[in-house]
Amino acid sequence: MTAPDDALVVLCNCPDPAVATAIAEAVVGAGLAACVNQLPPCRSVYRWQGAVETADEIPLLIKTTSSRYEALQEAIRARHPYEVPEIIALPVAAGLPAYLDWLRAETRVS
Repeated sequence: MTAPDDALVVLCNCPDPAVATAIAEAVVGAGLAACVNQLPPCRSVYRWQGAVETADEIPLLIKTTSSRYEALQEAIRARHPYEVPEIIALPVAAGLPAYLDWLRAETRVS
């Protein structure tokens, strides 16, 4: 069980830069994430509906807190064209205290 202010890194792959940028700007603008890193394209290989597929995708590294995760997930799903988008939250075990304080302040529910 995580505390409401525990830091998370959320992974999400997008089909193109436009979708990635739209998601990143929306979630930071709404205070659902403190920061989103939009990485260079990567090649994904995955199984979908019984077939092996490949796609070029844009990875996002989204920094948020446990208390904002559900709203963040919904915001991503509302803007993501995939039927089942990758949305995976990883707990942050440790980090620079000043950075983690900033992350919590930027995502605090008003």
